[in-house]
Amino acid sequence: MKHYLDYKKLFNIIFLVILLIIPIGFSSAQTASEIQNKIAEKDADIKKLEQEITAYQAQLDSLGKQKNSLDKSLKELDLTRKKLNADIAVTENKIDKTNLKIQNLNQDIGAKQNSISNNIKAISLGIKEISEFENGSIVESILSTDDFSLIWNDIDNTMTVREKIRGRIAELKQIKGELEDTRKETIDAKNELLSLKSKLADQKKIVEQNTNAKKKLLEQTKNSEANYQKILQDRIAQKDALEKELRDYESQLKYILDPSKLPKAGVFSWPLDYILVTQLFGKTVDSKRLYASGSHSGVDFRAAVGTPVKAMAGGVVAGMGDTDTQCPGASFGRFVFIKYDNGLSSTYGHLSLVKAKKEERVERGQIVAYSGNTGYSTGPHLHVSVYAPNSAEVKSLPSKSCPGKILTQPIAPINAYLDPLYYLPSSYAKK
Repeated sequence: MKHYLDYKKLFNIIFLVILLIIPIGFSSAQTASEIQNKIAEKDADIKKLEQEITAYQAQLDSLGKQKNSLDKSLKELDLTRKKLNADIAVTENKIDKTNLKIQNLNQDIGAKQNSISNNIKAISLGIKEISEFENGSIVESILSTDDFSLIWNDIDNTMTVREKIRGRIAELKQIKGELEDTRKETIDAKNELLSLKSKLADQKKIVEQNTNAKKKLLEQTKNSEANYQKILQDRIAQKDALEKELRDYESQLKYILDPSKLPKAGVFSWPLDYILVTQLFGKTVDSKRLYASGSHSGVDFRAAVGTPVKAMAGGVVAGMGDTDTQCPGASFGRFVFIKYDNGLSSTYGHLSLVKAKKEERVERGQIVAYSGNTGYSTGPHLHVSVYAPNSAEVKSLPSKSCPGKILTQPIAPINAYLDPLYYLPSSYAKK
């Protein structure tokens, strides 16, 4: 009978489609399993490297407690280089891992697209066969055969095909939704890959700086402890003189602080992922010991060389520079100055690398720099100063402390310096 033969052909086709889909999915699953194993291997490598980094940091922390000496400085530079190289290895493994993730996602997209195509073909075939059956005459079919069971078989098969079509349509909707999710995940992974590659390039620059710093130190000291101590004392004296010079200048600046124009507490987010405050704002035991003024103009956070530093809120990079090129070891070193949308502004000091560009728009949480040990610094850390609205600017001033040099750095009236911790989240660890 014609209709019986048609449905026999229909179910044969559907059976073949199912047989075709199953091996494709199975083959893709095997490949996905292999990729997942490689991702697991990368995770294990990253974990091992992170343990090495922790060990290097522990050695650096121990060295930091020792008296300043040439030997200590050289060991710190060597350990820092080893830690930075381990940081680079972590980033490279993360890049490999992300590439594997993208590969897996692309295969998943391909499998879903094939599944969608197969479902569409099966649905089209089912609709075609039902249409052919319904366009035929049932009376004609009954009169053309003595076996009524074949007629009921055709009708039953038609109902079965209808149910299968409904199932295919539901499956098609689900797969299309999953496909969109997978495509979004792929875009996110590709963005992460770009970020990691950018970070890798930055890390390599910082390693190069570390190598140059060691070379410069050996040239300046001629590998002599006596020469090192003399340079150290000269820099401390120059730092004290410069600090007094700036303090006197900023004391003469007139600024009327209007508390009503200050934003509320907690408007900033942390500039680092891990927070440990090593020195508070204002008059502290450490500030009396370290600063001629006896007061600390910001807050210090523990941060190893090469630690990403993030914008505390949305704003614009209003300036950057490196005071070491004008007055080595006497001030901020590398710095970046940001004016925020909330009216406040800030300086990040002692950086190893500034990533953001002048006049660049930055958003909360965006990496703008990497912490370091430049300028006058007793050890790697991040210094953060915060200023009242419309009070601070990056200025260039002739320096008496560094004769013949023009010092460029953020300047603000004394009463415009604010306690950064008031505007940061309330919970933090303190040394």
